[in-house]
Amino acid sequence: MGEKRAYNPRKPGGGRKKLKPEYDAGKNLKEQMDAAVALYNSEMSLQAIGEELGLNPIKVRKLLITADVYESEVAEKVRDTFEEYRETQNYKEAILSTANALQLSKASVTSYLPYKKGVYFPSTAEKEKISVGAERQRRYRAMKRWRSDPTEENFWGVVVGYAGVKFKTYSGLSFSYEVRKGRNGEYTKELWIDRWEKSKSLAWSSVLLALKNIKKVGEVVDRPKALGDIRGVTYIYGMFYRFGLIDVPDDAKEKMGHPKNRKK
Repeated sequence: MGEKRAYNPRKPGGGRKKLKPEYDAGKNLKEQMDAAVALYNSEMSLQAIGEELGLNPIKVRKLLITADVYESEVAEKVRDTFEEYRETQNYKEAILSTANALQLSKASVTSYLPYKKGVYFPSTAEKEKISVGAERQRRYRAMKRWRSDPTEENFWGVVVGYAGVKFKTYSGLSFSYEVRKGRNGEYTKELWIDRWEKSKSLAWSSVLLALKNIKKVGEVVDRPKALGDIRGVTYIYGMFYRFGLIDVPDDAKEKMGHPKNRKK
């Protein structure tokens, strides 16, 4: 018999070597997703993007959904239905339940959901966890929802969506606001204006009162007081201009900037 070989413990991370150590599925997915988003933002069609990237349009759509920049009624319905079932079911069961509920095939449902390996968060995720593009898309959806159904609840969704965004007052001073949560985890109906080191509160009732005083969406409002003698109207004026609810005089635009050209 030969000599007994000394035991050498396996080093951490040992095991079968990868056939393609340079291959990174997550990295490749992100690169494809970023490329698809860039082309989509330049207003190219799904078909054109697919031809540019060598992908079929369905995969392009799925990449854009994973990045949370693609919007359609079907995609939104599938996502909301799936997330509802996912609260009580595993992934595969939720797929089947969604397919049955919407009378779609499993493949169709899957094509409207983000890649499982992609960085994706549901529509209720905190804004700190989502990308700038996804946050912008969330604000767009909230505004679209309110314009099609102008209820107080939907307008509150717009206000929450713009929390943390930079605004400017009539005189050109920058500010942002925060919507805090109570002990129950629900948002309080009070905005906290962040100006330098100090914060000022702005009541939700004041925002609603100013909203009612807008005669026509998009019209020029000469000065903040034209929205009413309301506490905090200086900030409300800047918010409404950024929301696109009012326009401002040309001399004010020089100080406030154009909402579309202003940095996020």
